[in-house]
Amino acid sequence: MPQNSDFKDYILGDILGTLNGVTARSMFGGYGLYKDGIIFGIIAEDELYLKVDDTNQKEYESFGSHPFVYERGNHAKTTMSYWIIPETILEDRERIEELVMNSFSINKKKKRRN
Repeated sequence: MPQNSDFKDYILGDILGTLNGVTARSMFGGYGLYKDGIIFGIIAEDELYLKVDDTNQKEYESFGSHPFVYERGNHAKTTMSYWIIPETILEDRERIEELVMNSFSINKKKKRRN
């Protein structure tokens, strides 16, 4: 599926524009979202997904989120640890920034351990 740069630009400019160090890189038909070189989210099929682990999964479940799942060719479906951000959350700048920083922290800690 081709990438939609308009949605990426909307996310980077309008939604995450106040956060320093946020960039996007093309990947697998979508975009990886990075802060200071550490991935914290993805854009796929015109949706924003943020990194989730056992520390924040219940929170995402509480607002009706679900993980990103993809299927390629004859391979089984793959569920990733990136969960969709509902539009109601996107409209709350303070809340989305909090979620982004939490997702960033998850991968930053993981990177330090490796």
